[in-house]
Amino acid sequence: MSATNMQCPVCAVPLVMSERQNVEIDYCPRCRGVWLDRGELDKIIERGASEHQQQQRAAPAPVQSHPAYAPHRHETPYYQKRRKSFLEELFD
Repeated sequence: MSATNMQCPVCAVPLVMSERQNVEIDYCPRCRGVWLDRGELDKIIERGASEHQQQQRAAPAPVQSHPAYAPHRHETPYYQKRRKSFLEELFD
C-alpha cells in the first residue's frame, strides 16, 4: 500500500492506494470510500463476467423432487457452501 497525491473529496484526507488481484484501488482510510482509476472498473466487470460464465458451466442441473414428497418444516435442505465471488474477494 502506498499513499497517493489525491485527497478524498468527502473527508479531504489523503487517499491510500492498494492493489488487490491486479486492480488498483484508491480508498479513504477515514470514510472508507473507494475510487478506481480509468480502466480498473472494466477489469472488475470483465473478471466478474468470466467468473459468472465459469460458474454457470460448472453448476449441476437442478434436481426434480417427487411432488408427493413435502419436507418437514424442521428439515433443513443441504446446500454446498458458496464460493466467494470475485468482488467479495476483492473488497474482503
